[in-house]
Amino acid sequence: MDLVLLWVFILAFAVYAYVVLDGFDLGIGLLAPFVGSSADRERMIGAIAPVWDGNETWLVLGGGGLMAAFPLAYAILMPALYAPLVAMLLALIFRGVAFEFRHRDERHRSLWTAGFVFGSYVATFCQGIALGTILQGVETSGRAYAGGWFDWLSPFSLATGAALLAGYALLGACFLLMKTGGDLQDRMFRYARPLSLLLVAFVGLVSLWTPLISDFVAGRWFTWPNIALLSPVPLLVLGIAAALLRSLARRHEFAPFLLTLALFFLCFLGLGISFFPYIVPISVTVWQAAAPASTLVFLLVGVAILIPIILIYTGYSYWVFRGKVEDQQFYH
Repeated sequence: MDLVLLWVFILAFAVYAYVVLDGFDLGIGLLAPFVGSSADRERMIGAIAPVWDGNETWLVLGGGGLMAAFPLAYAILMPALYAPLVAMLLALIFRGVAFEFRHRDERHRSLWTAGFVFGSYVATFCQGIALGTILQGVETSGRAYAGGWFDWLSPFSLATGAALLAGYALLGACFLLMKTGGDLQDRMFRYARPLSLLLVAFVGLVSLWTPLISDFVAGRWFTWPNIALLSPVPLLVLGIAAALLRSLARRHEFAPFLLTLALFFLCFLGLGISFFPYIVPISVTVWQAAAPASTLVFLLVGVAILIPIILIYTGYSYWVFRGKVEDQQFYH
């Protein structure tokens, strides 16, 4: 068994789980300013109140796993991403504080709601910027980061930040299709269609832009026979996007969320195809960045215990709070 590859799959699973779970509750924060009444806003926030803090467990697992299992990648990427990651963490903290205080401090509820929305936007945008910075490549010298403080700020990283805003907003809208009814659900159906088209447009933009700034990615996708072997991935993206639009037109409640998750998975798969085996594109491979085998085995024992526990309590919490959030049925 290749322990390094096993850890790649573990971290990939943790990152995808975070995007899926924290993505929709950040997306609800993105959509909160665009509902007409405070009662609808309370229903939106009530839909995620029982689960939002548990969703961020996967962020801790992903970050901690990267540091422990791939310390060289962590040492290179963190200096390159200090600014957006610190801003993201501060936004998540401020968002969590605002989430709790808005229920207790009714006199200033509108201000705390604004803080919740602001934290959602900043955290999402910074995550997208961090992704774009990694995809565009990080300058290294030997085993250290050699770039500047503002290398993370580029047109490409700003585009990936905007793309993630669209993606999380779509996840939030589709989650609310399952959890709400009435006028609020109708509003989410109206929002989900343009958000779907916007997300697909951003996926196309980033997919075409990435090979232009990386010869390695261009060679991976546009040389023979790879262009034939990998062509099902963009075709599946288009097919799932069409199915998503059709399910929204038919007012399905559950299918849009599942199809959006499938879109995110294909994007995730496309990133893996583009850059594997590099964990710091395109200078450090996963094997070069990995910790010693004894460390990976030791960490694997802990993860083998921890991940099932996280999955069990996550599944149990969603089961307990299943169903739609009706008027005045909020979880404080």
